[in-house]
Amino acid sequence: MLLPKRVKHRKQFRGTMAGKCTRGNKITNGEYGIVALEPCWIKSNQIEAARIAMTRYIKRGGKVWIKIFPDKPVVHKPLGVRMGKGKGNLEYWVAVVKPGRVMFELSGVPEEVAREALRLAMHKLPCRCKVVSRAELEGGDNSEN
Repeated sequence: MLLPKRVKHRKQFRGTMAGKCTRGNKITNGEYGIVALEPCWIKSNQIEAARIAMTRYIKRGGKVWIKIFPDKPVVHKPLGVRMGKGKGNLEYWVAVVKPGRVMFELSGVPEEVAREALRLAMHKLPCRCKVVSRAELEGGDNSEN
């Protein structure tokens, strides 16, 4: 599972997920990708499950890029503990994803195989997503200009 090697502060505020993604919203490496349609936190084990689902389906052919990294710590207090006495213990790491973010990229396999592999990976993720190609995303940008 993914997690930072070291962090300056062990506990963070929860933050906000308002707005659309302005960075990381283009396919830069591969030919096909998964784009988030709603904001969410994606745990490190969900990222790993999606990666495994993709690589199993393409039988280790092609190349997979993971474009998100879980660098936000999430803490929980144990069940049945009273209020106060400080913040809870670190439970897991999440990647904050906003709508429009390209989370995974894939190349080196035929289009049908790539779309099916990404569809299987989408089932492992907690938010609504869609499979896009590089041409679809670039086509949308050119029509706006």
